[in-house]
Amino acid sequence: MSTQSTPVSAPRRPHTGRWAAAFVVAAFLALLAYGLASKGTDDRIDRALEQGKAPAAPGFSLEVLEPGAPPAGRSGAIVQRALSDGKLSLSELRGAPVVLNLWASWCTPCRAESKPLEEASRQWGPRGVAYVGLDIQDLRGDARRFLHEQGLTYPSVRDSGRGTANNYGATGIPETFFIGRRGRVVGHVVGAANAEQLRLGSQATLTGEVVGRSAGGASFDVR
Repeated sequence: MSTQSTPVSAPRRPHTGRWAAAFVVAAFLALLAYGLASKGTDDRIDRALEQGKAPAAPGFSLEVLEPGAPPAGRSGAIVQRALSDGKLSLSELRGAPVVLNLWASWCTPCRAESKPLEEASRQWGPRGVAYVGLDIQDLRGDARRFLHEQGLTYPSVRDSGRGTANNYGATGIPETFFIGRRGRVVGHVVGAANAEQLRLGSQATLTGEVVGRSAGGASFDVR
């Protein structure tokens, strides 16, 4: 008498490999997203400038580090009013041409750039150009000490992180952005700006003419 054996089904393979692969992909995407969020990778401003366009300057509202001396005329009144509550918003400066310089007390190239910046602010302030320093990733006390030691007399604001720098696409310091009366970026210097670059950029803030992106001297990479 013959017996008929019941076929035994093969055991199911665990999905460990599939889940591991999915985890690796998810981790990679998360790391990539973090890298993009934490670095100044937004080159929107520079791309527009290369095309001869003046993009809108990213807004900010930051603590006033030192009120300094505002420029002359109508621009001076705009700056004084904007500084009066201890915070400065870019939108409050609409109507005033602005030179926005990113710096930190621990940045050696920023120290070297201080003299031409102060001289340019004294030259262009009477013409209504508002120089504004933007201190990033710094201690408040160190930043104020830097301003006093370098004799910088124009207003400065403070961002304890680098969120504003990221919004502008800055990858290092110093960097300088030239912003016209209508709140649009007309020029950008990457690295320490020299006297001629500050002259051309300051003039552009008054005329609205796009002068584009240029390379300055030494800079400190903060990516």
